[in-house]
Formats: sequence, C-alpha cells, structure tokens
Amino acid sequence: MTQFFKDSVTVTPEIIKSKATGTVVFKFTADEKGAIKKLVIFYADDAILAPPMIEALKRSNHKWVVPDNEKFHDFILSFSIGFTPPAAGTPSPQKALYNFYLKRKPILSTNQVPLDNVTLLPTVVVNYNLDQ
Repeated sequence: MTQFFKDSVTVTPEIIKSKATGTVVFKFTADEKGAIKKLVIFYADDAILAPPMIEALKRSNHKWVVPDNEKFHDFILSFSIGFTPPAAGTPSPQKALYNFYLKRKPILSTNQVPLDNVTLLPTVVVNYNLDQ
C-alpha cells in the first residue's frame, strides 16, 4: 500500500522550486469497496504540499490494500515529503529551504476532530530530486 501511494504522488514544480519539505496528515473515510468518501487535512507544514497528496489519494480508489472488514471506518495517513540532497559540488539548497520555512503557510486543525474508530496507516515517505 505504501508503495502504491509513493508511486501515485506527482511532486509539483512549485514544490521543487521552493525546495518544500514537510509533513501532511489526512483522515479519510472509505466505503466497503475502498472508494474514498471523506477527506480531512489534520495538518500540513505548508499548503503547497497538500494538493499532490490529495490527488494521490483520489487515484487510490479501490487500489489500496486493506482487508474488507477494515474498510468500514476511518484511516489516518501521513506523508513525509523531502528532497534528495544534491551531490557534492552543486549549489546548496540551504537558502531556498530557509526561505520556504519563513514563508510557509501551515494548515492546522484549530478545533478537536472526533476520530471514532480509526486505523493509523504507515507513513508514506516521498523524496524528489531538485533537478526535476
């Protein structure tokens, strides 16, 4: 399942340009066939990180592997997004990374979110190359 989500994420040029890194945490509800019915962003280090993860979740309908008897409640899925460090001798991404951090616009849950029955899925780690 983790590999499916990793393969489904398309890192946007905006993420690459800003050297964005961080975490996005979702809660979603799936029906008995695995189709995603509801999606809530619990947290995102920056708003630009969320759309590619949402698109990956949309493409996942009926394709992720969770036993049928587990599909009747909610799931929490976190994505950790980062870049592969550049090779030695290439310009350092430190300044761009610092600028991203200063200008980031986090998505935060400002109120309690009832969880009911929820399954925490493994974190999906997404790395991208800066030269894409």
